[in-house]
Amino acid sequence: MERNVMKLLASLLVLPLALAGCSKETGTPSAPASPVAAVSAPAGQNWTDTVSRTEQGTIVGNPNAPIKLVEYGSRLCPTCGALARESFGPLMNTYVKSGKVSFEYREFLVHGAPDLPPALLGNCTEPAAFFPILDQMYQAQDGFNTKLQAMPQPMQAQLQAAKPVDAIRIMAEQMGLVDFAKQRGIPEAKARACLADMTQIDRWTKQTQDKSADGTVSGTPTLILNGKKADAVTWGQLEPLLKAAGA
Repeated sequence: MERNVMKLLASLLVLPLALAGCSKETGTPSAPASPVAAVSAPAGQNWTDTVSRTEQGTIVGNPNAPIKLVEYGSRLCPTCGALARESFGPLMNTYVKSGKVSFEYREFLVHGAPDLPPALLGNCTEPAAFFPILDQMYQAQDGFNTKLQAMPQPMQAQLQAAKPVDAIRIMAEQMGLVDFAKQRGIPEAKARACLADMTQIDRWTKQTQDKSADGTVSGTPTLILNGKKADAVTWGQLEPLLKAAGA
């Protein structure tokens, strides 16, 4: 898989264009479904605190929720960031909390290698911290992108010859992600170990390649609602689809 990661590194050279091109087309809501009843969480629990890892990502909410929302996203994608900043509060506090909707986030490296550092550090947590850190990464996204695009050309050239783990470390440091992780309770040694975790690097690289090859994802964010692609990239487009599904 190291060869696959090296291919991703080449995308760094076209980063400014890639960061502007991560959205996709949208459409209209489907016909409304019958309303779904709220589902109470077990005594003393809250569905927004019910978080677990899956084979492809991390899920929050009622594991048996009748409405299942999946997002393939990139933590550096401006369209994903805008969606997250609009949707995180109402999605969690209204829809997930009701027990009607579960939400699973899956990493997709739409920009190639530059997406790896935030994805690796965003998964360098206990499950309970995953979504708060995801939200905070999207809040801080503009700063990460600005710092990355300000990387000097000689350093960009250096990355092309670097080993994958070294290139990922350099990009993480350039974006300020190691300090970001430390400020959120991830020890520096653990953060650096996560950045060098080839199992996780291979995992997100393979997921990106597989979901691109089979047509599941052509841009980010890709939202899947009850197994079907949702034609939405904003909260204003997504919320009507949730309501139409019965939420």
